[in-house]
Amino acid sequence: MAYSTLASPSTSFISNTTKDLGLSAFSSTSPASFQRCKRSVSKKICSVMAPQQSERKPATTGSVKTGMTMTEKILARASEKTHLIPGDNVWVNIDVLMTHDVCGPGSFGIFKKEFGQNAKVWDREKIVIIPDHYIFTTDERANRNVDILRDFCTEQNIKYFYDIKDLGNFKANPDYKGVCHVALAQEGHCRPGEVLLGTDSHTCTAGAFGQFATGIGNTDAGFVLGTGKLLLKVPPTLRFVLDGEMPDYLLAKDLILQIIGEISVAGATYKAMEFVGSTVEALSMEERMTLCNMVIEAGGKNGIVPADSTTYKYLEDITSVPYEPVYSDDTARFLTEYRFDISKLEPLVAKPHSPDNRALARECKDVKIDRVYIGSCTGGKTEDFMAAAKVFLASGKKVKVPTFLVPATQKVWMDVYSLPVPGSGGKTCSQIFEEAGCDTPASPTCGACMGGPRDTYARLNEPQVCVSTTNRNFPGRMGHKEGQIYLASPYTAAASALTGYVTDPREFLH
Repeated sequence: MAYSTLASPSTSFISNTTKDLGLSAFSSTSPASFQRCKRSVSKKICSVMAPQQSERKPATTGSVKTGMTMTEKILARASEKTHLIPGDNVWVNIDVLMTHDVCGPGSFGIFKKEFGQNAKVWDREKIVIIPDHYIFTTDERANRNVDILRDFCTEQNIKYFYDIKDLGNFKANPDYKGVCHVALAQEGHCRPGEVLLGTDSHTCTAGAFGQFATGIGNTDAGFVLGTGKLLLKVPPTLRFVLDGEMPDYLLAKDLILQIIGEISVAGATYKAMEFVGSTVEALSMEERMTLCNMVIEAGGKNGIVPADSTTYKYLEDITSVPYEPVYSDDTARFLTEYRFDISKLEPLVAKPHSPDNRALARECKDVKIDRVYIGSCTGGKTEDFMAAAKVFLASGKKVKVPTFLVPATQKVWMDVYSLPVPGSGGKTCSQIFEEAGCDTPASPTCGACMGGPRDTYARLNEPQVCVSTTNRNFPGRMGHKEGQIYLASPYTAAASALTGYVTDPREFLH
């Protein structure tokens, strides 16, 4: 008897496509040496001839099921399903919902319109509200947004509202944190195996903790506020295997710029991006956050890193909520697997005006710049400032262009002023920055990453060239529509500040 099966795109018959992306030859000066990955997936018709049997016994195990990826497992548990495959639409129970001053007012308005003016949120302890985007400004509408957050949190008795009232001195606001994605991690709201949604595209940062984290719109957030649930489609997973010892002149920003440059800003559209390999295992939590932070710049639905001892150590003292990590099965199916030898990677930048406009930093050495910006959820964490300080310390020189420093959170700001930089003889980042001629570290906020009101600190109000540790370089992203933004790691940003040109950090680190 013959059996034939037609494999649909969502079944386990999708072939595993592996792309081995050696990096030693990557250079725009030798275009023949590297080839952009093909993203096609073969769909095979499988035909099997079974031998004749005298007796055919009925099946006792039910339908054949393949293993699941981390993302599939988290969504299966959150939807109370035993098994999910890419393409399934399921109602998911949400563990944490985050919103901020830009999207909170709109989300609250939708919630009240649909559930009633006197409706109560589904769970006041699972909602986290963080003013962070347009804070230190005289813009009345921006200030009003924070007032709306405060009124809603008072009305709903929201447990986790990180308020700010005194805009003249952020330190006078003990509850104020700063950039939501960094604050979520520091305050213990990111936990393995959970589902975290936020009204911000970079919510995917929290995937560094082995959880499903993604950005949603105001309408979805309004629905979650009232129900604690959301209908989600299960994404297929791309797996990125990063192996090799990471050179001491690279940071996670270089890794994600390499990946986005390889697959393009549309290469992971509505797909999970799972990061594994010896290089990933050696990264700190903050570096893993950088890696996951920019999956949205590749179109990804979420990024995710398997939880391990590094994760557990970070969470030890900041959360008492029990959590249960999950891991991809050995038999899990990935749409495509990409392999990178990180030991051969060189420092990178993304040239204007797209995060996938990848180039080697050393190939842009003739690009004259006007300023450097170090900050944001991508590049404004404690380790990012430590990295920049390391370059300034090694050079012993002063910066040649204005260099703006915006710590992501109040905790990061305190670290900049208190933690000694290794090899500095006890000097802090702030002391090294002052000696190098940088601007004084500013109040913790999203700052100029998304432009903001015209009086936003370090906003691009002129058509200047900026090297930035932020995440997007589209026209107008940091203010002026004719500004040119080169995305880079803190190492590369600091090195560029010292020369006034886009600069490979190896000039100072080696």
